[in-house]
Amino acid sequence: MWIRIVSLIARLGLAAVWLVSGWIKFSDPTQTIVAVRAYQLLPGDFVRPVAAGLPVLEIVLGLLLLIGMAVRPVAAVSAAVLVTLIVAIVSAWARGLSIDCGCFGGGGPADVDDWDFAREVARDLGFLALSAWLIVFPRSPAALGPRSRPASSAIAQPSMAE
Repeated sequence: MWIRIVSLIARLGLAAVWLVSGWIKFSDPTQTIVAVRAYQLLPGDFVRPVAAGLPVLEIVLGLLLLIGMAVRPVAAVSAAVLVTLIVAIVSAWARGLSIDCGCFGGGGPADVDDWDFAREVARDLGFLALSAWLIVFPRSPAALGPRSRPASSAIAQPSMAE
C-alpha cells in the first residue's frame, strides 16, 4: 500500500512541476524564446518552434499525470525531457555561459555561478527520480487510466449465461 501512496505523491508532484513550468512559459512566449536561445544549442530556425512546443508538451504531461492517464509512458517521456534539460544545463555550465535556465520562467543572460547550475541539475535529478519511480510503479489511487490505477481487489464474478 505504501508504494501506491508514494506513487500518488510522485505523480501529483511531477504533474505540478510540469503544469507550473509549462504555464509560466506558455504565458510569456517572448521570454521563453529568449531562454531557449540563451542555451546556444539550436540553429536559429528551431528556437521559436522549440520555445512554442516545450510549454505545450509540459502542460500535456502535467495534465495526463494529474488525471492518471498512461502514467508509465508519460513518466518515460518526462524522463526523456528531463534528461534533455539536464544535458542542456550541464552544457551551458561547461561552456561557461552565464544564463538563467528558464525552467520556471525567466531565462537568458543572468549573473549565475557554479552553485546555481549545480542546484538546477540537482533539482532536475530529483524530478527525474520521480519519473523513474513512476516508470517502475505507475499505479496509484485516483488514477483514471486502466493500467495506472490500482488493480481491484474484488474477485471477478463469472458472467451469467442467458
